[in-house]
Amino acid sequence: MKIAVIADTHGKFPAHVAEAISTADEIWHLGDFCDLNALNAVKDLGRPFYGVLGNNDYTLDLPEKLLLERHGRTFLLIHIPPAPTRIGGADFLLHGHTHVPRDEMVNTTRVLNPGTIGKPNHGAPCSWAWLTVHDDGSIEWEVLLV
Repeated sequence: MKIAVIADTHGKFPAHVAEAISTADEIWHLGDFCDLNALNAVKDLGRPFYGVLGNNDYTLDLPEKLLLERHGRTFLLIHIPPAPTRIGGADFLLHGHTHVPRDEMVNTTRVLNPGTIGKPNHGAPCSWAWLTVHDDGSIEWEVLLV
């Protein structure tokens, strides 16, 4: 299963990113669409979609967090990462908000962030990621520049 993971579009959704992720088995968005047009642009790709609210998504009808299971592994999708002492309860925690890619173990949870599509921060360029979940539950995480 190949999942496109994007976050922090901030109203921007470049055509070449849309084309690249249009082949995904699923699309996960980790918040801060910032407007309904950005949300609809992602949904209009016609792929199964799962998304959460960001701190700038005041009027969108999305959950604050979402727990998904794929091939026996659990994935918690949120926008703002919790304090390290509060991370747990899922095999993987995927978050946005910082606009900086992340891949690290915190306690027993692997914490992943694809970066931002629309608003670079702290010297990190715009990026998104492919998450591949294999039948045996193993994963691959690849961050790509926009």
